[in-house]
Amino acid sequence: MSETSASSEKAEFNRLWWHSRRGMLELDNLLIPFMEEAFRDLEADDQARYKKLLTCEDNDMFEWFMQRSRPADPDLQRMVDIILKRVQPD
Repeated sequence: MSETSASSEKAEFNRLWWHSRRGMLELDNLLIPFMEEAFRDLEADDQARYKKLLTCEDNDMFEWFMQRSRPADPDLQRMVDIILKRVQPD
């Protein structure tokens, strides 16, 4: 990996890390550790799904993670499931 590529990848990770800070403690407690501990291990498609999740409203994400509702978009539901499974293993 070239130095420029590594620098670009680090910048993208940092940008996503900051976007994962939502200002709602419950979401921060899920998303920040997920970014730090699991994001890099995701397949490219799931990383794209995570980026898509970050475009959603905090209130919607809170409802999904509290399992009060489900996203209509299957990509978003997959990402919610991945994050929930990480914090609530079988």
